[in-house]
Amino acid sequence: MIVPILVFVYDRKKKATPKKSVSVELRITLERKSKYVSTGIRLFPKEWHRGTVVNRPDSAELNELLGSIMVRARKVVNAMVESGNLNLDEIPRRMEELTTDKRLFYDFCVERTKVRIYGKSKDTAERYDRFLKWLKDWGKIIYFSDVTDKKIISMDEELAKTGMKPYSKWNNYHRFLNSFILDAIEEGCLKRNPYKWIQINKEKNNGLKKHLTPEEFNRLRKAEMPTQSLERVRDLFVFQTYTCLSYVDLESFDTSQINKTGVYTAKRGKTGVEFTFYVMKPARDILIKYDGKLPLISNEKYNDYLKLVAQAAKIDKPVTSHWARHTGATLLLNDGGVDMEIIARILGHTSTRQTRDTYAKLLDTTVATAMKGLEKRICKTSKTKT
Repeated sequence: MIVPILVFVYDRKKKATPKKSVSVELRITLERKSKYVSTGIRLFPKEWHRGTVVNRPDSAELNELLGSIMVRARKVVNAMVESGNLNLDEIPRRMEELTTDKRLFYDFCVERTKVRIYGKSKDTAERYDRFLKWLKDWGKIIYFSDVTDKKIISMDEELAKTGMKPYSKWNNYHRFLNSFILDAIEEGCLKRNPYKWIQINKEKNNGLKKHLTPEEFNRLRKAEMPTQSLERVRDLFVFQTYTCLSYVDLESFDTSQINKTGVYTAKRGKTGVEFTFYVMKPARDILIKYDGKLPLISNEKYNDYLKLVAQAAKIDKPVTSHWARHTGATLLLNDGGVDMEIIARILGHTSTRQTRDTYAKLLDTTVATAMKGLEKRICKTSKTKT
């Protein structure tokens, strides 16, 4: 049996101009008869060269789409050849059947989440679960056909109504949806990504704005708590501040990893990046108070109770566990005079290659020396006030 020739053609009717885009089509030719299948891609003349999309910011994505269409067409043709029933008119319909996914988009997201969180931290898994719950409750994107520009804009507006800031909207919601859309395109369930054409504000708030001032932190550290439960939460926050640990790394904190010089080294649960800090006396005092076992609770309850701790200290700020990390960084910067490179090492941050190289050159003793300087000033101030 003769096998059809498959090739992409552009502007077969010769109507394209610099101001008018036309379609790219898949031409299937068999014994001088041709069948044309639309790819859904429209281009201007300068954007097509020798069978490839060029001169566009989404060229790579469109060329991948063309590749997936070609693979789909070849699968259909090969199946017809093997069955001995080759029919040009049937090819477009059978290609369409291959793209018809019977799953709901939400179900697809749930399946992909299992892959995306594999081997990741508990915190990452919780963020995916939170997004999936919101997507299901919102209920406006159910089918793959619902993934449109209009729905993405509607989603952004819905999130904005809650008072959520641009960075939080992107980082906790849009970013997840975008990743699932990319997965769906990869599997051939979707043809286009609306995020390519919609400008979602990703403005990132300076994290260090979410911190307590030295005066506020000192007030919180010394404030009388109305219950033992809140006292434990306050102590946990103080320990977290003096170590700059994220909640995930606070959960996995292990006193056996503190060496003889008081230096703690581990890898961040979220990124796997190594961090190092010297366990200062205020942090050691809390470890001693609780016999080396921190009074941990779930991150959700911790954040809820921190609001009550802040109220007890007469601080009118929406304090969360991550504020401790930022507060610790600002104390090191402002009161401690610690170099930015050392703080990056303490926090376990990565940045440019040059900065990462600088981190790698820092020794644990350098970090410890810098933090001991702050410890001496803290202890001296405490003795003076008492």
